[in-house]
Amino acid sequence: MKIHLLFDLLSYGVGAYFSLKIFKPQKHHINNENLRYAYYTVALIGAFVGAFVLGTMNLYVTSEAKEHFILGKSILGAIVGATISIEIFKKIFKIKGSTGAYFVPSLVIGIAMGRIGCFLSGLDDYTYGIATDSLFGYDFGDGILRHPVQLYESFIMLLFFIYVVVIYFNNRVYFEKHIFYQFILLYAIQRFLWEFLKPYEDLAFGLNIFQWVCLGLIFYVILYNKKARKKF
Repeated sequence: MKIHLLFDLLSYGVGAYFSLKIFKPQKHHINNENLRYAYYTVALIGAFVGAFVLGTMNLYVTSEAKEHFILGKSILGAIVGATISIEIFKKIFKIKGSTGAYFVPSLVIGIAMGRIGCFLSGLDDYTYGIATDSLFGYDFGDGILRHPVQLYESFIMLLFFIYVVVIYFNNRVYFEKHIFYQFILLYAIQRFLWEFLKPYEDLAFGLNIFQWVCLGLIFYVILYNKKARKKF
């Protein structure tokens, strides 16, 4: 798992660089400095808790980990945890509009790099795909060709990163208003689809725990857009 940790640290470093040096707001959406630090703290705590709770829950319901406790983490859980905590924070302090746009470039490039780490970690990472005889099949060491779903997700994130860069440098207003929700929607949809190519056990109605969470994120974006339309 050392390779996974290496890529995690690399993704954090690259993400921080993009946030601090390239993609940064001309004027911060929260004027009060103390409130701003509280905002970031809440986001980090929410992401941390969400990552480990959802990741561990998923491992618990899979056949490989049912008989003993394994601590897991999930980027989907981190996204959900941070989103929920920030929405509650914004509600309490009456902060309006989208505040997550400038997290998106770092998140996207971080996910793309992190998934490469998942791929290189092999079977121990529990993120491999189901068996396949397609051209994309990859042997992770057990003699079975499997879907490299980690690379599928990494590729989608890299494409979206290019889109994010184009929008940022050509329409900053649109970027600040819509890019976070577009990211959430895209990530949830593509993750929902890739989960059909993973060997995780179903939670209910043929869907695994990650797919149900993805449906929740899609509903969240639809609800936001519905509220946004009512304002105009």
